Amino acid sequence: MDKQVSSRGTKEKALRLNLDEKKYGTIVEIGAGQEVARNFFVAGAAAGTIAKTMSAYDMKFSDAIYGVQEDGRYVSKARVLAMMEQEFDLVVDRVGGVRSKSSRYFTYAATVSAKSFNRKNECHAWCGVRIQMYPGAEPSNIIVHVRMFDDTAEAQQQALGILGVNLIYASYYYFEDPKMIIDSLSDNMKANRIEIDCIDFQAALL
Repeated sequence: MDKQVSSRGTKEKALRLNLDEKKYGTIVEIGAGQEVARNFFVAGAAAGTIAKTMSAYDMKFSDAIYGVQEDGRYVSKARVLAMMEQEFDLVVDRVGGVRSKSSRYFTYAATVSAKSFNRKNECHAWCGVRIQMYPGAEPSNIIVHVRMFDDTAEAQQQALGILGVNLIYASYYYFEDPKMIIDSLSDNMKANRIEIDCIDFQAALL
């Protein structure tokens, strides 16, 4: 992969995705604003890429949409996987029959425990993307666990916004190179803002 591509800024990455009419999906973020979605809207032309954004903060609303996971936790791998599966199926069911057959659908999901205003808490997130590698393909997943070290919730949200764009971008453009996917997740971030301590690739059977 050439350096020009791998060094794209966050806005450039979001805009490249927005201008690719074959890529279409949803972004759902719980617990730290909607910074990933915001990056796509700020970049421009997001209507070509984003079917829906959502943030189900209330636990009862979230449970009604995504079910209650066995461990009962909201910031967990099981919860983000449930979010990805539910939203991916919805976008395919609702627009798969009317969009171009060349479309490749995706869902980005994140469930986050950001820095609390009035208590000390573990600041971490489970983030994932579920995508089609080619039109009509069974979906593949990339799921990451992230620890956040910024001192404010606002800064943590901003870092997660960058990470989310990097993850969606890498899943499409670097899918043949897992090392590059991993290396690119911290693009456009200063050192020591986040730590990715787990990454799970779940490729569809070809």
